[in-house]
Amino acid sequence: MHPETKEHKHKQAIGGQAVIEGVMFKSRKGWAVAVRQPGGGIMLKSEPLKTHAGEKVPFIRGAFILFYTLLLGMKALEFSARVASEEEEKPISPVQMGLTLVISVVVAAGLFLFFPLYIAKLTGSVIPAVAHSGLLFNLVDGLVRVLLFLLYIWAIGLWKEIGRIFEYHGAEYKVIHAYEAGDMDLKTIKGESPLHPRCGTSFLLIVLALSILVFSVVPREWPFYMKFLSRFALMPLIAGLSYEMLKAGAKYESNPIVRLMVLPGLALQRLTTSEPDEKQLEVSLKAFEGVMAFEEGAE
Repeated sequence: MHPETKEHKHKQAIGGQAVIEGVMFKSRKGWAVAVRQPGGGIMLKSEPLKTHAGEKVPFIRGAFILFYTLLLGMKALEFSARVASEEEEKPISPVQMGLTLVISVVVAAGLFLFFPLYIAKLTGSVIPAVAHSGLLFNLVDGLVRVLLFLLYIWAIGLWKEIGRIFEYHGAEYKVIHAYEAGDMDLKTIKGESPLHPRCGTSFLLIVLALSILVFSVVPREWPFYMKFLSRFALMPLIAGLSYEMLKAGAKYESNPIVRLMVLPGLALQRLTTSEPDEKQLEVSLKAFEGVMAFEEGAE
């Protein structure tokens, strides 16, 4: 997933996400998803979007945009799954989408919030210094969270189906690079990098790193359940701060210090992106053309 961050060289901010046998792009005015059909054709779906007030408020917009992007991502994934499997169109209902989102949040909270916190607590019972130092406690908690995330990314990458999605992820960024460079020729797109400094993977890495610092403000004397609830409550703040950091990094991406800071995110992207083939690039380009139709119509 690629959070929108800035207008690069006077270009509109475009975000994206790889889906099953396809790519989704999102702009200010609309979103479009293109999916390769089993028969070889490409099916495109596009819808206009409205601008919400929450998208313009600093430190709040990060959490808002993340939540809104997750909803759009679910719609795009559901559409791509139906097209790729040739199922009849049955739009996902708000209830189904809400239930799926709740289940996803619960699973993510259990894996990346509860489990690392519990491991830190167990470590503290074995190593007293961890239990008596808020810094050490949160460092153990954060390191476990990062390791879990890396293990999760590595594990899902072993699946053939996910490997295909990672290739479309690379196709997504190649198209964005070409757009930002001002040359949308397919030959140019092929030569672009499948990595991008404003990738959603980099955003998640910032979230993980920033959470170590933010969670350190929670009093170590609090009982376990209050520490867990506080982590859950602080996630919107962390998402907001992470988004502002990603946005600032995009604004000053030519700065040597900023370039150095984005290197970990680019390194992590090597686990979530792969080199796409020409047919996958065609799908990505089709989705991009679909979303740009809204922007061109808005001029």
